[in-house]
Amino acid sequence: MIARHWRGWTKPECADEYENLLRSKVLPALGAIEDYRGGYILRSENVEETEFVVLNLFDNLEAVKRFAGPEYTVPVFDPEAKALLSRVENFAAHYDVRACTASGIAAEGIRARAADLKLGELDWVELKRERDEGRP
Repeated sequence: MIARHWRGWTKPECADEYENLLRSKVLPALGAIEDYRGGYILRSENVEETEFVVLNLFDNLEAVKRFAGPEYTVPVFDPEAKALLSRVENFAAHYDVRACTASGIAAEGIRARAADLKLGELDWVELKRERDEGRP
């Protein structure tokens, strides 16, 4: 599983509108992408600006590229959302998800990782047992 991490900032007076746009339009649209597994919107209020961290989960890098294109480290903006941002991080970082305690997502991620590694069913069971026992 791949986690795509990106940050952007709004003026405090635009923060609610930006969050609502992410919730109602941007993240739901990602659901149409094959192998997209969901996302998180993180928000931190400060006096001069509000920081947003958007974390999206994909089964694999190919799914990220279906969303972001071949230059997948370049952030992708909905024009409406970009208009609300006062500054942006000029890259999206990508991480291989190594562990997850959220219910549902962890098992899917392990299954996808097992498929990427072309593991058989018995290997998948061992990989799951290692996860359940807290082994890397």
